[in-house]
Amino acid sequence: MSTKTDTPRDPGPGADAGSDLGTAGSQLSTAPTEDVSFPSLGPLGWVRWFWRQLTSMRVALLLLFLLSIGAIPGSLIPQTSVDPTKVDQFKAEHSTLAGIYDKLGMFHVYSSVWFSAIYLLLFISLIGCIVPRSWQFVGQLRRRPPAAPSRLTRLPAYTTWRTDAAPDEILGAAQRLLKKRRFRAHRAGSAVAAEKGYLREVGNLVFHVALIVMLVAFAVGGLWKSEGNKLVTEGDGFSNSLTQYDEFKSGPFYDTDDMEPFGFKLHRFDATYERTGPQRGTPRTYRAQISYFLGADGKQHHSAIEVNTPLDIAGNKVYLLSHGYSPVVTVKDGRGKTVFHGATAFLPADPKNLTSTGVVKVPGAQTKDGKRNQLGFQAMFVPTFGGRGTGSMFSQFPALDFPVLSVNAYHGDLGLDSGLPQSVYKLDTKRLKKYQDGKGGILKKMLLPKDRVERHAGSKNKAAVRAAEEQTTMKLPNGEGSITFEGVKSWASFKVSHQPGNGLALTGAVAALLGLAGSLFIQRRRVWVRAEKGADGVTVVEMAGLGRSESARLPEELAHLAGALFPDAPPAPDAEPGTESETESGTEPGTEPGARPEPDAGPAPDTEAPAEPTDSDGPADPSEGARA
Repeated sequence: MSTKTDTPRDPGPGADAGSDLGTAGSQLSTAPTEDVSFPSLGPLGWVRWFWRQLTSMRVALLLLFLLSIGAIPGSLIPQTSVDPTKVDQFKAEHSTLAGIYDKLGMFHVYSSVWFSAIYLLLFISLIGCIVPRSWQFVGQLRRRPPAAPSRLTRLPAYTTWRTDAAPDEILGAAQRLLKKRRFRAHRAGSAVAAEKGYLREVGNLVFHVALIVMLVAFAVGGLWKSEGNKLVTEGDGFSNSLTQYDEFKSGPFYDTDDMEPFGFKLHRFDATYERTGPQRGTPRTYRAQISYFLGADGKQHHSAIEVNTPLDIAGNKVYLLSHGYSPVVTVKDGRGKTVFHGATAFLPADPKNLTSTGVVKVPGAQTKDGKRNQLGFQAMFVPTFGGRGTGSMFSQFPALDFPVLSVNAYHGDLGLDSGLPQSVYKLDTKRLKKYQDGKGGILKKMLLPKDRVERHAGSKNKAAVRAAEEQTTMKLPNGEGSITFEGVKSWASFKVSHQPGNGLALTGAVAALLGLAGSLFIQRRRVWVRAEKGADGVTVVEMAGLGRSESARLPEELAHLAGALFPDAPPAPDAEPGTESETESGTEPGTEPGARPEPDAGPAPDTEAPAEPTDSDGPADPSEGARA
């Protein structure tokens, strides 16, 4: 027996490498055949040419590359849909560059004309590539594997031996063996043709279909998405309506009338921090304890939201974004009437230690004689005061170890009646006057939280209580009112996101990975077994294999198949030691003539002669085969 794994002889620079294999080497792939021909002149010809170029694999890869390149500016340049404030700031700092970016659509990359064009062309290209390949693959599944070529010695993997078994018995055993190994096999004349590895093309098609699914998912997510932010202080709640959001943006097809009726209430925010070592101040626990409901009369459910652990309510993800503090203050006007009492959220100016700034606006205040006197307070809050003895305000730790509130007082017109929108975190001082401290400066004072001071002083010590009032309250000149620092609450910022295409995108991504794995690791191959009587009456068995791509596994598989076929086609016992027959079969000189040889998957010597005249190494007719 001899085994041959060398590649076919080079037919010359102008010949097709698989032209000597006939139909055996054809249709191992569903890739469209390259037809290098120019379209005829005329509109229809140019349309046909353009369509062929658009649906080619090289153009699809080019469009995919351009899509990935086009997404880079969306990550580097501020986007209007994400943060309009940063876009305005960028335009103010880079006026010339901003004009160029604006014309190119760089501030709204994912909705720009050029990005949408690449996206749609890629979508069309994939569909135009997949549909014909799918029909071609279905046609291949319906057809039988092609008959064996006349010269099996030309195939990359080849083995042969002589046996006394009848050809019909050998072919029947070979067909049963190949079917048992999950080959599609049928008998064609004096040979059995078998094929395996169709999942390679299935994986290829699944990969391309998955890309389309992902593109559709991204489109659905962009057109029907919604996203909003809401800051909630402990004890307050939120309901899913447009007016409740601090900031809200949605896709062009999203209907705010279809918002799911749900809401939640923040009961407590738990935060712990590392207190020693180089990571001092690093958060260890960030947890929002909430209760939520679904529907107008929905039952209350208790849950906790942590960073990277969102809450799923009716298809909406509620994420925990950030944390800060809301000082609780009480403001009285000149009549001694309480005109404001509540918690005001302060925004961190120092994200590490949570030094925060904020304002308190009191539009309903009046003087002693009942005249309108709107009050405004600019304030800075530190959870752990670190400026003792210096008069400066800064925090040295993010926890509420030593909270202090520094307040500056204004009065006059807050500008709330002008009709222009104002930020709740900034104070417009254009129409306001500063309260004077008697030295020509603005009236300001550092306040301690009243609840803590009173707990420390004790309710029975009147002197201590009066001293506590001095530490917790700032009185305005001329008896025009006061502001008292009552205590501190925590706030948490949440993002409510509705992304309808996430599940579809995940499905497409998983399918793409599975399809890519199948197309890379599964090899489509064909095997032929021929058994014919020789001139001396001994049956000559030939086995050969052909794969879509060169692989060491094909000769190994052919060797295993040949070994499994030996019990039904044992080598002929008439070979004598040292003869050519024994050398071809791989039998060592001196062994018994009937010993079972093992199939050799290694390269055959260049001087090897075929067992039959039909396997001559002479030139093959190019019409006998096609390119694999």
